[in-house]
Amino acid sequence: MTDAAYAPRAACPACVGLPEGELERATASIPKGGALRRMVLSLPDIHCAACIDGVERFLAVQPGVSAARVNLSLRRVTVTVDDPSLTAGDLADDLTRTGYRALELDSATIAATETDKEGKALLARLGVAGFATMNVMLLSVAVWAGATDATRDLLHWISAAIAFPVIAFAGMPFYRSAFAALRGWRLNMDVPITLAIVLAAGLSLMEVRESGHHAYFDAALTLTFFLLIGRYLDHRTRAAARSAASELAALDVLTATRIEGDTRKTVPVDALRTGDLLFVAPGARIPADGPIIEGRSDIDRAMLTGESLPDPAGPGDQVSAGMVNLTGPLTIRADALGDDTLLRQIARLVDAAEGAKNKYTLLADKAVGLYAPGVHILSALSFIGWYVATGDLRTALNIAAAVLIITCPCALGLAVPSVQAAASGLLYRMGVLVKDGAALEKLAEVDHVVLDKTGTLTTDLPLYATGPEGEARAVAHALARASLHPLSRAIAAECEGEAPAPITDITEHPGEGLSATYLGQPVRLGNARFTGATAEGLWLRMGKDLHPFTFTHALREGAAEMVAGLREAGLHVTLLSGDTAEQTAHIANTLGIADWHAGATPESKIALIEGLSAQGRRVLMVGDGINDTAALAAAHVSMSPGSAAEASRSVADMVLVGPSITLVLRARKVAIAARKRIVENFQLASLYNVIAVPVAMAGYCSPLIAAIAMSSSSICVTLNALRLRREPK
Repeated sequence: MTDAAYAPRAACPACVGLPEGELERATASIPKGGALRRMVLSLPDIHCAACIDGVERFLAVQPGVSAARVNLSLRRVTVTVDDPSLTAGDLADDLTRTGYRALELDSATIAATETDKEGKALLARLGVAGFATMNVMLLSVAVWAGATDATRDLLHWISAAIAFPVIAFAGMPFYRSAFAALRGWRLNMDVPITLAIVLAAGLSLMEVRESGHHAYFDAALTLTFFLLIGRYLDHRTRAAARSAASELAALDVLTATRIEGDTRKTVPVDALRTGDLLFVAPGARIPADGPIIEGRSDIDRAMLTGESLPDPAGPGDQVSAGMVNLTGPLTIRADALGDDTLLRQIARLVDAAEGAKNKYTLLADKAVGLYAPGVHILSALSFIGWYVATGDLRTALNIAAAVLIITCPCALGLAVPSVQAAASGLLYRMGVLVKDGAALEKLAEVDHVVLDKTGTLTTDLPLYATGPEGEARAVAHALARASLHPLSRAIAAECEGEAPAPITDITEHPGEGLSATYLGQPVRLGNARFTGATAEGLWLRMGKDLHPFTFTHALREGAAEMVAGLREAGLHVTLLSGDTAEQTAHIANTLGIADWHAGATPESKIALIEGLSAQGRRVLMVGDGINDTAALAAAHVSMSPGSAAEASRSVADMVLVGPSITLVLRARKVAIAARKRIVENFQLASLYNVIAVPVAMAGYCSPLIAAIAMSSSSICVTLNALRLRREPK
């Protein structure tokens, strides 16, 4: 411990000891904020990858828009704009005019999604289609049983009277989407679906008018019925995999009780202003970030820490929006509201992670981009080929319709987003915030882990190790109680419950220590220079006698388990620390880490990371201080504890908000499982298309069977992604 050990704490403790200019260099890569603004729009009608591509392409060419990314699971688009005059309303109007209904997204819109209006509407259409299908099937049985001439024609006309209004109503989601796409001179997956339903119904009507033996009203209805089943199940499974951002949004409080003089008034949260005093009753959710002004209670912080046990809190303690006040009434001051609350910040981080692109997303986007022209070309070739070969218009049209339906890119479009949504939600529930969607992919590739020591593997606050006994201990206890310095707090905690010595004239000397008088003689507690000791460290001087103190840092919960797990997984582990060789070696030996480096500076840390990267290593860096910022940014992927400095949390790809460092190991297992699910989804989607398309073109698949196959492929991909809802072993 140096003579600076007892120096007063700087505004940011991690800055202490940084070389001149290092803070500026270390934080240079952190976004500072400027002209760029972020807008979020709701896209309630999108449901496929072709829609994603259309929205992103349209927004990308708009003046003032610098970036746009659609999150299919949330049905939202996040737009980054650099034009101060451009509003979310302008973009929403432009998107709506091109065929994509868009709405400005706010907390009310998020809360409204809980009612699931879309799901109820789909279910109603599904019920009508199912009922009509059964009735037309009964009429078809009579025809198949041998009804002829006028009886057959009458049954066909009754079937037509049932089928056409039902097809018009039940198929509306497909028609609306197809019309919007065509109006914007685009193609999406609902264009061939609509064409297939219209072809089946039109062919049937033509047969009836000519007193034909066959009509396909039952097929058209059954096709619509199965398409709606697939759309509804896809909607439900996607809702089951809805993002952690949606779950966080549900924690928003809509009203609050504001203290106005001697009265309390319930007002909308939007009406609150910074500095307002708020009353929070027991059992209520806290509406804003700020300190407790009055009252004591137990606070459920599970939304932030993942811990089920509540924490006691009283005046001066900070609370955040979304936490639950459990036992006693509280008065808090609103220091942060709305988008400035920690809850909203976390929601934005999770949402950004789920909507981010990685190489798998780009691959899916390219595959879907080939769909629109490809499916119509294949359908046209099938129609021409079968009409030329058979001369039967009805057969050619049926096969063309089947090809249109079965060549659906939904499975490819859902392959990555469904996995990202499920994995990000699982990690959040575990206590890991994923800030970069590509981080999951990168984490699965890691083969080398570099760990910072203090604050990452060990606790931030020092723990008492050794010191004097008897009278000297009582004097040190009395002095330590007068200071808030971490070392003084460690001594006071060690001596808690013991009687302090009767000292007087206590004075704190900034950067040096404490002095007082004990039984008429001066006593001092401080660094070597202040106490006159010849060795570095913290000392107690009583007259001519000197008594040393030593301190240590306790290992964070799960540190040993994590290191052992990483080594068992075949990863090389390196320990970095700016501490002394003795302290670093002690922690390294305790954890079984053979590769360790003491006295590390920010420059040496980043040099080590870059050296490993040059050797082809995929490095995971876990650190918590500003002096770790450059190394975190240089690593292949990075993590930072929730207790870390704001700068390191900003740079890190993932933030560990849970208390246990084993989250590093658990997050890697989830990342590996997510990569496996994505590969499996691509394999499922590819296998489906390789088998289904030739079968349909060969004439072995009716429109009805094509509808079942298309719905099944999308459902299989989504259900495969939902396997990530449980943590892998």
